Parts: sequence; C-alpha cells; structure tokens
Amino acid sequence: MNKAKSFLGGIALSVALATSALAAGVELNASSTGLAMQGYDPVAYFTVGEPTKGDYRITTLHNDAMYRFASEENKAEFEKNPEAYLPAYGGYCAFGTAMGFKFDGDPNYWKIVDDVLYLNLSKDIQERWEGDVPGFIERAEVQWDEIEDVAPADLQN
Repeated sequence: MNKAKSFLGGIALSVALATSALAAGVELNASSTGLAMQGYDPVAYFTVGEPTKGDYRITTLHNDAMYRFASEENKAEFEKNPEAYLPAYGGYCAFGTAMGFKFDGDPNYWKIVDDVLYLNLSKDIQERWEGDVPGFIERAEVQWDEIEDVAPADLQN
C-alpha cells in the first residue's frame, strides 16, 4: 500500500508541477510542459563555456518555467541570482527579436556578451547576428519592449 501511495503521490506532484509550469507566459520560450532552454543548464554556459544538458532530477521552477541543471552546485548558483544566468529575451532567438519576432532560441547557438547569454535559432542565423552583435542587441532591446507580452504566433501576421 505504501508503494501505491508513494507512486500516486509522485504522479500528483508531477501533474501539479506540469500544471504550474504551463502557466509560463509568452515572454518565456518554454515548451508546452514549461521546460525552458530545451533542458540545457543556463549556468553551465558561464562556468563550463559550452551547452550542457541538465539532469531531469536537478530542477528549479522560476517564473513558472522549469530549468534543469547539470549539478546541484549550478542549481544553487542559479537560485541565488537567476537574472545573472537567464538568457536574454526569455530565451527566444536574439536575431529574431531584433527583427520583431519570437523564434525558438536553440541552446547550441549562443554567445555571452557583457555577461548576458544570447541564444539564436540556427547556425546561419547565429553567423548573421555575429556580423553586427552590438547593432542587433540594440535593435532587439527596442523590439523586446514592444513584443515581450505578445504571443509568438501573433507576431507572424
């Protein structure tokens, strides 16, 4: 009976977490289950210097999105100061944001500029973005103020 209760309790917790994660707003690029950054560890970009998959057992919920971490140390660092590690523009593509759109940011196409993590959609988009990083960041900052609270699909019209 205890195993059954434990199993059902685990299911209830999973449903509760999934339900709360579904509340992530349009300002965050998260999956339908609320997973941010496709499960990559946001702290690892700063500590290891490369995209690192997080462990599904080491997570934290921040602004209704679930973040995964490669280690308990990274999770603790994130929880101390999430804003230091969160990707710009809610994890959407930095180049797309500069153009006034919200495209998925691929955690494998990234760059840290002035201690801010930027993600881009693809290799070719990353290369275009790197052609004028300061200019695209400047444009993206202006655009983000306009599109932050708009659903990605609504920007396609």
